[in-house]
Amino acid sequence: MVEIIDGGVTTPQGFKAAGVHSGVKYRSLDLGLLYSEVPAAAFCGFTSNNVKAAPVQVMMEENSPTLSAVVVNSGNANALTGRRGIEDAISMKQSVATELNLDPVQVGVMSTGLIGRFMDMHKIRYGISRASRELSCGRDADNQIAEAIMTTDTIKKECAARVRLSDGTLVYIGAISKGSGMIEPCMKVLHGTTLSLVTTDAKLSPDFKQVWQEILDDSMNMVSVDGDQSTNDTCILLANGMSNGGYADKDPEFIGALRTVMTRIARTIAMDGEGATKLIEVQVEGAETKEGARKVVKTIINSPLVKSAIFGSDPNYGRIMMAVGNSGVNFNMNEIRLTIKGGDMEVPILDSGAPIFQEERAVEVVRMAMDNKEVTILVDLAVGNESAVGWGCDLTYDYVRINAEYAT
Repeated sequence: MVEIIDGGVTTPQGFKAAGVHSGVKYRSLDLGLLYSEVPAAAFCGFTSNNVKAAPVQVMMEENSPTLSAVVVNSGNANALTGRRGIEDAISMKQSVATELNLDPVQVGVMSTGLIGRFMDMHKIRYGISRASRELSCGRDADNQIAEAIMTTDTIKKECAARVRLSDGTLVYIGAISKGSGMIEPCMKVLHGTTLSLVTTDAKLSPDFKQVWQEILDDSMNMVSVDGDQSTNDTCILLANGMSNGGYADKDPEFIGALRTVMTRIARTIAMDGEGATKLIEVQVEGAETKEGARKVVKTIINSPLVKSAIFGSDPNYGRIMMAVGNSGVNFNMNEIRLTIKGGDMEVPILDSGAPIFQEERAVEVVRMAMDNKEVTILVDLAVGNESAVGWGCDLTYDYVRINAEYAT
């Protein structure tokens, strides 16, 4: 059984990390480095946006099956930077390789921040040199690298777990992520930004990439803050096998633990959406297909009218049904059900396609349920057996302010 523990990316055996201030950002930590003592099997997911940042292009071109280190900077996305951007991403890899005596192909690279600005490589190389000397394990190292990848994030996003596999091996999983705006990931394996680093000392074979895609589809790819997919989205899972157990590819305990960690990270990203005051969870069941269930979830989460209603605790459930209809997914209007949960309240709204109540006092109960930090919308489409869950946040005045001033 999975146990969530206090920890981060250096919790699994053999991983070290560092976070430093290179000078790309004015004061805060802005460059992180993750290192594995032995080459780790690498499973990478990248943005599906056709405008891809230089680091994404470089990583996808190399498609290395193993990595020993990953360097990540914040404050500059290195996107829309042409040939120079590609050269700078390659230079970042080479600098890490020189410092740690690695082959450059064994180094991953990620960037996040402002788009359309060239990297100051003098500062980046200085930061890489510092980070390479400061690599360590433990909670200080975890916190430093988690802080170094943040942009408009207001909280660090990390999770760690341990689980005993079916063969008795005890393995650990650690994860950090950043993401607050420009978030609706659609990351594909081998194909404002979410950057995620996931580590484990479990042993995984190349065949695990399909399971990793499924976990991404049910976790990171079910998060949306504003419906805009970033140019830089990257999620890297490193498995160094230092637990000395057998392959965990098909072990249900490991898969369940990894899914739990990624789901917690996904929820935290949605909770910390730019300007957000509320987490929205949407649960859709009764769909004909898994793809259809996911589409309904995303349509509800991405609706500005739904997000605004949640922000104002406005019990205008017609907006939710509008979003369901706009999804283009099949449902039974005569049997569809809608429920809203908040706090310890669970309020049925529609049953068999018709409102359960219309009295003003009853409507106020819905408002009370919506007036919570976490609001759950449950929809039963009544046409099948497939389901999906996703996470978003409310749309607030601060979201507009933050993004109106982002580059200035």
